[in-house]
Amino acid sequence: MDISRAEQRILHLLAQGGRIEITRDDRGDIEELACFSRDGWLYTDFNLTMFRKLKNKRAIASRNSKPYRITQRGLELVRSQPDNR
Repeated sequence: MDISRAEQRILHLLAQGGRIEITRDDRGDIEELACFSRDGWLYTDFNLTMFRKLKNKRAIASRNSKPYRITQRGLELVRSQPDNR
């Protein structure tokens, strides 16, 4: 399965220890999304459409109500880069 360049950027960020935090409203709908690097920097080019694409591809998942992280499937989709740790 091929993924876009923007999706690659997000997966690289998550593979290096980043996370996606969501805020829900009273009805349980997503109100706000935030993608952070492992150093705590906010990635601004992340939106609901990108989140849904990655979730539908099973590249990200949340366990025990914690922030979303990359899955094993996401690690398979991401192309390796020399700066990945």
